[in-house]
Parts: sequence; C-alpha cells; structure tokens
Amino acid sequence: MPDLSTDYVGLKLKNPLVPSSSPLSKSLDTALRLEDAGAGALVLHSLFEEELRAEEAMSERFLLHADLGHGESDGFLPDHGHFQSCLDKYLEHLRQLKERMDIPVVASLNGVSLSGWLELGRELRQAGADALELNVYHVAADALVPGDAVEARYVGLLAELRDAVDLPIVMKLSPFFSSLPHFVRQLEEAGARGVALFNRFYQPDFDLDSLRLEDSLHLSGADEVLLRLRWIAILHGRTRLTLAATGGVHAASEAIKLLLAGADVVHLASCLLQHGPGRLAEILADLERWLIAREYASVAQLKGSMSQQKLPDPSAVERASYLRVLDSYTAPAGVWR
Repeated sequence: MPDLSTDYVGLKLKNPLVPSSSPLSKSLDTALRLEDAGAGALVLHSLFEEELRAEEAMSERFLLHADLGHGESDGFLPDHGHFQSCLDKYLEHLRQLKERMDIPVVASLNGVSLSGWLELGRELRQAGADALELNVYHVAADALVPGDAVEARYVGLLAELRDAVDLPIVMKLSPFFSSLPHFVRQLEEAGARGVALFNRFYQPDFDLDSLRLEDSLHLSGADEVLLRLRWIAILHGRTRLTLAATGGVHAASEAIKLLLAGADVVHLASCLLQHGPGRLAEILADLERWLIAREYASVAQLKGSMSQQKLPDPSAVERASYLRVLDSYTAPAGVWR
C-alpha cells in the first residue's frame, strides 16, 4: 500500500486531505465523523474578532449598565459570572476536540486589530491548538493605499504574532497580490510556516427587485482548482513553506492534480458541505487506488512531480499556455466565425 503521509507546517499527517475552515467543525460529532472518514488534520471554523467585540459591547450595555438607576431590576439580570461568551465557547470546543481527536487541530483566526490578533492568538495557543491559520480577510479598496502597504500589513501582523505565539502559522492568502512569489518569500522570512492558496472572498450581489446590495454564498466549483494549480506549481521548490491548496476540490482528480503541482495538503469544504463527511473517505479511497494503479510508492513521490521546475517546458504554466488555448478554440457548428 502506498504511504499517504505528508508534512503540514512541521506536523506529520497520515494523508494530505484536510477539512478546511467551515461550519462542519462547529459540531463535535461532525468533527469526529471527519476524523473517522480519514481526515489528516482539521481546521476549525474561524474565530471572528468583530463578533467578540460586538458581544462584549452588548454584554456591557445589558449586563453592566442595565440596572443603573433601577435597583429593583438587579434580580432579573443574569449572573455575570455564569455568562459564557463566544470566545469561551470556541476555546472550550477546541479543548474538547483536542481531548477526543488524535489528528492535529488547527485554529482559524480572523482579526481586525493588532491587539485582537495577539490576544486571541495567545488564547488559542493555551487552549491546545496545534497550529494557527490566519484568515486575513482584507479587501484593498482604498485608492490611496499602495500595494506594498497592503503587503506590509500582512508581514507586520505575522511578525508580531510570530513573536507572541509559539505555534506554526499558516497565512491564508487571496489571489490578488501583484507578485505572489515575492510576497510568499517575505512571509517566509517573517516566520510563516505555510500559506493556504487561495481564500475565497464572498462577493456581494445586486437584487434587481429591491435595488439593494445582498450577500450571497456560492460554494466552490471544480474549475476553481486551476488557479490554485498554476500558482502552487510555480511556488513548489521555490519556498520551504507548506503549500496548502484550498478551493474547488470535489473529487480525487482535483486533489491529485494539486499534489502533482506541489501541494503538501489539500483542503476540502464545499464537497463536504454538499455530501457530508463520508465524501472525504470516498476521495481518500480514490486517491489511494490511483496511486496503486500507477505504482506510486508514496504521496511524497507524487508531490511536485509536475511543478514548473519539473516540466519540460516551464513556460507552460505562464504565458505559453495562454496562446495555445486561444489558438485551440473552435466554435460549435452553425456559429458564425
């Protein structure tokens, strides 16, 4: 049987399939089912600093100040000491997962302030997280802020957190940086242990009836793998960081392509939300069958064998394929051309 093990930010995983941050990890039972299905590790749902700050403001308003001038209301207010905050619940859930699961558990943090990132990072470390994924959800919409200033925010945050928290840190990146390989090098120099490519920004939509902006959630499609495949193929062999592919994996075929490009781990979310934890076991079995059929001894042997550095024509993942694809298109019969 092939050796499916892989390295993830210094953690030895039994295989490269890792459920990414999603609502599935909020349930202890579902998390255990994901482990039973063969998950190599688990990334928790994100802890959002905005939610914690909003909750703190609400509790201060209703629990601490509601009785001012109304002494008789004191007996109707909940006991402050027994109020369990969102942070308390998240940390307790993390502790329970660590007690019940044998695979590594990665905490996902989405902060907005430097103090919040540092404070929450320490809390997650103390609760037992094996690693920390920084979900820096930042849309660079200010025309007065140059691109290098946006990159400096990420690098500065990473450096501060690296000094404060003794955990392997994965930076979850968007695909919108102008020179991704250079930026990844900066993150490596600042102390990151891995990068996850790519964060899927949820896009707003217009409601044509109400003429209002509305939020919409669209699960990933398999075609999204192609963007990840290109950049992982370019980065493999050019960085010591763990390369995690996230977005668009619905079957073993997508996972295999990403491993061939050089991914160390492959994240799953949309396919698990659609089909349940059992889908992971199916993908894992298909991956193993594919390796056996082609006589691969291990995932390590497969990994990166079709990265840019290993291809006979390295330009194939850059501009050359663009020209070939355009020239290869043929319009359907009956369409004017």
